[in-house]
Parts: sequence; C-alpha cells; structure tokens
Amino acid sequence: MVGARFGFCIIATVASLAASAARAADYPQPPPPPPVYYPPPVIEEFSSWYLRGDIGFSSQKVGSLHNDNYANFTSVTNIDKGFDSAPFFGLGIGYNFNNWLRFDVTGEYRGAANFHGLDVGTIAGGGSADDRYTGSKSEWTFLFNGYVDLGTWSNLTPFVGAGVGMSRNTISNFGDFSTCVNSLSCAANGGSDAYAAAASKWSFAWALYAGIGYKVTKNVTLEFAYRYIDLGDATTGDLIGFDGTNTFYNPTQFKHLTSNDFRLGLRFNLDAFVEQPRPIYYQPAPQYYAPPPVYSPPPVYSPPPPPLRSKG
Repeated sequence: MVGARFGFCIIATVASLAASAARAADYPQPPPPPPVYYPPPVIEEFSSWYLRGDIGFSSQKVGSLHNDNYANFTSVTNIDKGFDSAPFFGLGIGYNFNNWLRFDVTGEYRGAANFHGLDVGTIAGGGSADDRYTGSKSEWTFLFNGYVDLGTWSNLTPFVGAGVGMSRNTISNFGDFSTCVNSLSCAANGGSDAYAAAASKWSFAWALYAGIGYKVTKNVTLEFAYRYIDLGDATTGDLIGFDGTNTFYNPTQFKHLTSNDFRLGLRFNLDAFVEQPRPIYYQPAPQYYAPPPVYSPPPVYSPPPPPLRSKG
C-alpha cells in the first residue's frame, strides 16, 4: 500500500511540472539583441621610398654684371641683362617619413639659356661707350629638399617645401661688342670687341616650393609645382680681344642668379604600402536590457490519500 501511495505522489508531481512548463511556453520570449558592429581601424597607406622625375621651364634673371674694365669708366649702368626661357629636367630619390612629411635628393640639368645684355658707361674726360653682350648659361644643380603635405582632398594634395644644395653654373659663347661715341677717348678706353672661353663655377643654391600633387594610382603621383631658386654667381673666362690682344685678366661676373621655375613631375613608389595605423577609437556597444525573467508558479502538491484501514 505504501508503494502505491508513493507512486501516486510521483505521478502528481510530474503532471504539475508539465503543466507549469506548458504555461511558461505561453509567455512571449524577449527578442535577441541586434548584432553590434565595430568600425574598422583607420589605416593610412603610403610608400616609404620613391623615385621622381621632373621637367619644366625657367625664367631666369641676374642681379648685376661686373668686369674689372669698369674701372676705366666713371659710371656703368646695366640697361639690359636678361635670359631667354630654357628647359630643364631632373631625377631624384625620396623617402616618405610619414603621411605628411617627405624628403628627397635631386640632380638636375638646366639647359642653356641665351643671354643678352647691354651696359652703358661714362668715360672719364667725356664721351660714353656701350657694351652689348651675348652668351648662354647652363647649370648642374643638386638639392636636398623637404616637403610638407597639407592634406588630401579628392586625391589632390597641396604642399610647400624648401631645399638647399650646390649649383655648377657655366657661362659659354660669351661675346662683348663695344661701341664708343667719343672717338678720341675710345682709342684709350674702349671700342674693341672681345670674347671669353667657357667657364664654370660652383655656388651655394637654395629653393622654395609650392605645388599640388594628384594621386593617379596608389603607386603614381602627378605633381605640378612652382619653384623660386637662387643659383648664386657665375663667371666667364678671361676676355680676349678678337685681334688676340689681352692686356689684363678681366672675366665678366654674373652676380646673384635667380630663376622662377614651373615644373611637372611624376613620383613612383618603390616598395609595398606600409600600414600606419592611427589611434583607433571604438564606439561603445549599445546596452540592451532584457525583461525580467518569468518565474513559473511553484508546483502544486496534492496531499496523499488517507491511509487505508482494514475492516477487520
């Protein structure tokens, strides 16, 4: 009899639990939280080493001319001392220090620019003489340059820069053609034509840059730039009369050579892109609050049946 009562209790408990589970299944379950997306890290792509090539045209000037023969005049005025435009081309190798600072070393040949000049001197004792000059000038220029990139918009990157170095300035085909107004003074002080052999001079050079680069591909950048460059000084060889006479050493000095250059260049990256991560900031994940848990009612225990009593 005891076993029967115990079995009845187990059956009642299981039935109560099953009924509770069925009632709990009727409650609506909370929806799962939506997935949280984290922003990808910001990666700046640039290549460390690059090659560059440039071509352009120059507009050159000279500050003043000087010749020791000026001592024979009470005053000398440089009326004309200009150069024709001339092409130049150069090559270089550079390094991107980071995404806004870069450096390069360039070597450049500046083509021969024709020179035309005119001096008018006042001769002591009266009269005047003028000297017309012809010739050409060319340079080999080597510069160490630094640039600051000012930001990129739609693949366009404006920049500024500066450079220092040396320039080997060459004057060639120089001629001095003199005309004297007062024939009495010309016999002693002027009126002769002369020429000078080609001569070269190394001089300190410096430059300032401003331009814009356009990123054609990840590996190629097209660059257009303006440059102001100071090339230093230059000199001719000794002036010798066309009749072969040479009374003293008197080369013509070109003082303070400058140029306004406009150039077009290409930069080619040499190595793979290096990932330079900037500081990464992740947006905190939104918080989702789940509803409080639903508790099932406690099971209902039925009292055991009264014990069976014997009639006997």
